[in-house]
Amino acid sequence: MSTETNESSPVDSLILGEIQVLLSEKRTALSTMRTGIAVFALPVSVLSVLIATSRNYNIGHVMPLLLPLLFLNLGLVVLGSWLIFHSIGRLHLYDRRIRELTKKYRSLAEVVD
Repeated sequence: MSTETNESSPVDSLILGEIQVLLSEKRTALSTMRTGIAVFALPVSVLSVLIATSRNYNIGHVMPLLLPLLFLNLGLVVLGSWLIFHSIGRLHLYDRRIRELTKKYRSLAEVVD
């Protein structure tokens, strides 16, 4: 916003719009990270239940069921890890872009921070 008048210039409005889009993308990356954490936690909880109840069954008898479950859990761990690391990378990208915009347009830095 310009200091002489209380009206914003079209450039300031455009940059504020871009920053709003970046912040919404950042919010989406945070929800992706939340989903990745949930997907990652599911196999851990399933395996902890299997370990806690392991005295009630013989591993040799349940191996045909246990192997597909372990492969599924491995896939979920890989997917959850990828979602988490991908969203962290996107968060850094959006933060860097917002920082660049606020350095370039000093008049908007106080509004964004």
